[in-house]
Amino acid sequence: MPFPPVFAETMEPEYPEIFIYAINPGYTIDGVSNTGEMIELRRSKPGDPISLAGLSIGYTNTSGESTTLIEFPENSWLVGESILLRLASSPGSELAAVNYKTTKTFRGIGFSASLDLKRGEEILDVICWTGKNNCYPAFKSATPKVLLRDSPTSFIEVESYMPDYDEKSFFIKEEEKEEIKSQCKGLVFSEILSYYEELQSEQFIELYNSAEEQILMDGCTLEYKNKSYPLQGILKPESYYKRVLYDFSITKNPTNIGIVSLIDTTGEVLDKLEYPNGQKKATSYALVGYQNNGEELWRTTFLPTPGEPNIYQEFRTCEDGKVINETTGNCVKPTVIKIKTCPEGQFLNPLTNRCNKIPVITTKTCKEGYELNPDTGKCKKIKVNNGADYSLATSTFEEKTSFIALYAVLGVVLLGLIYIIYEFRQEIAKLFRKVFRQSH
Repeated sequence: MPFPPVFAETMEPEYPEIFIYAINPGYTIDGVSNTGEMIELRRSKPGDPISLAGLSIGYTNTSGESTTLIEFPENSWLVGESILLRLASSPGSELAAVNYKTTKTFRGIGFSASLDLKRGEEILDVICWTGKNNCYPAFKSATPKVLLRDSPTSFIEVESYMPDYDEKSFFIKEEEKEEIKSQCKGLVFSEILSYYEELQSEQFIELYNSAEEQILMDGCTLEYKNKSYPLQGILKPESYYKRVLYDFSITKNPTNIGIVSLIDTTGEVLDKLEYPNGQKKATSYALVGYQNNGEELWRTTFLPTPGEPNIYQEFRTCEDGKVINETTGNCVKPTVIKIKTCPEGQFLNPLTNRCNKIPVITTKTCKEGYELNPDTGKCKKIKVNNGADYSLATSTFEEKTSFIALYAVLGVVLLGLIYIIYEFRQEIAKLFRKVFRQSH
């Protein structure tokens, strides 16, 4: 469609009530695609809010394929001077009054198209950038630019532009709704079985009514992976409710934490059930009590109790003839310890685990006047000294050690004399000769 629109020669071009003020096709900048893609709409005159009901924006590519970017809902209004629209997946998309979603961005259609603003089937405004039929040149990704409205019939190219964003300019008047009251407060999760053995229908989620009054569950839901599943029925106080998962299934043993939410009729999240990795067959994950700080205590139990109070059983139940190995959690055959018995007259030696004869201890008795010698085991005559059998005699006693000492001293003296005579033998000989001469 060519631009600018054709006006009668006698008519002065005017802006429509709402018109396209600026567009940016979105460029790849610093490796980030669709940067800056936006459409800015403005009103031609200030005044009362303008209804946007029936208003739509779409583009047509060079092949004639049309795509609607957005259709404004009923009860939507322009209350400010402008509305800023951005591609939902583009950077900075939160800085917009309205986001539009499309699988084909302006860049995706080759930077060559036309943009239409319609109310119903009526075209209010149009701009094209195909380079043909009076349209502006096609955009080039290497040269970022923005088309900015210059007059009712023309645009100008600018390298940079900061669009006008007023978060209060767009308004949707919601219909008045009857206030929805909370219906399921007091309802909490108490047990979940995810790892079924044979059939998916074995999976269940258990709820408990902790309130003092019965709860009508109609209208309340379970939410899992962004999908909702209804609850129904009446649950009495301090009672349990088993919700069979007939209409959906949950991950048997999640790699990460699996989350199921309990949603009230008001949309409020009443409780969250988080079951971890490590689920096993024939077990459930159950609320079994509370810690000292009041936090819930959840454990894997080998005794699921759907619809009844929870029971914590740490290990599996073993078949007859087997017992649980508490280290591995497996059922094993019990180890039988046989106690060896010995025949009569023998005892079990704990060191050798053999039977030995019991030693016989006999007590020998001796006749009168004899006693048992404990060393020989024989009887010997008892000796009695009454003084009559032995006479008293005096005896002298010389201590041998005294004589030995005396002899030792005499020996030492003798040796000393011999040594002196030997050493002074010449002098002694001279003395004797001298005395002998004098005597003659």
